[in-house]
Amino acid sequence: MKRIHIEASHAYDILIGRGLLNCLGQKTAECVGVCTAAVIADDTVFSLYGERAEEALRSAGFRVVHFVFPHGEASKTLETYGRALNALCRERLTRSDVIVALGGGVVGDLAGFVAATYQRGIRFVQVPTTLLAMVDSSVGGKTAVDLDAGKNQAGCFHQPSLVLCDPELLATLSEEEYRCGCAEVIKYGVLGNAAFFEQLRQTPIREQYERVIEVCVTMKRDYVMADEFDFGRRRMLNLGHSVAHAIEACSDFGILHGQAVATGMAVIARAAAAKGICTEQTRDRLLEILKQYDLPGETKLPLDALYQAALSDKKLSGATMHLIVPEEIGRCRIESIPASQIRDWMYAGGIR
Repeated sequence: MKRIHIEASHAYDILIGRGLLNCLGQKTAECVGVCTAAVIADDTVFSLYGERAEEALRSAGFRVVHFVFPHGEASKTLETYGRALNALCRERLTRSDVIVALGGGVVGDLAGFVAATYQRGIRFVQVPTTLLAMVDSSVGGKTAVDLDAGKNQAGCFHQPSLVLCDPELLATLSEEEYRCGCAEVIKYGVLGNAAFFEQLRQTPIREQYERVIEVCVTMKRDYVMADEFDFGRRRMLNLGHSVAHAIEACSDFGILHGQAVATGMAVIARAAAAKGICTEQTRDRLLEILKQYDLPGETKLPLDALYQAALSDKKLSGATMHLIVPEEIGRCRIESIPASQIRDWMYAGGIR
């Protein structure tokens, strides 16, 4: 088992190891004590792992309740959030209890926001069940739900008490969800680890899950500890995301987050090459690895619609957009541009 420690406003550990789901009760008790645990999951994950998670908690002495909602980004709403809060009230949870977020990024974001706001804050444990959640969204304390105006528009920072990553849970991932996680893994190589990027080219991610999770989480740990509340260096983790969130919104979330991130990275790489920020070789290396992992690099969504969606993105600071732009594989920079220039960057990146 690997243990990665994060010193943030609330310090906690990320545990990585096969079979850890069976230790959920023990590890949670060591962290927060024995109390009532509310498992929040979507219907797909709960059918796969809910019984095991609840049994692990009960065997450690926890009283266990659960809230289950329909899977998918369409459920990450204020309506689902409100139903979850009311479910906790009915079960009489207190601030001394704990929420267990069992699932992928949607579950982690929503359950984390519930934890951050229920009775002004309750402890929670992240148990990610997708590759994308294990390497990225379960770590760092970002919680949110979507609004009509855009993705993750209502949320706050609320660090978990523990993150438990069990690679055995990835055995039930669909091929589509696996590829979505690969997009976020590739992002870390492009951002700041050229040697890791090369390893991803040589060895399939699914053949090195534990190492991949450890490398990505360690990198994210460093970004979070340097800039917990996302005003500076942590923005680097948004590589590809400004375009990605626009793609998700314009597709009515029919395009998954990882697919959109892959396309967003490709668009930014093409634009960076066109503007002389990176070489054509750097651009091509990124496009080639996306193709290697069967990830999209283009979108047929119209430029004007994507531009308007990008103007609603929460990454705007006043009238400024902070784009993360590759200079070479393993090194990126923040390019702060007027919001009015986002359309030009999208066009330079191949969007029409």
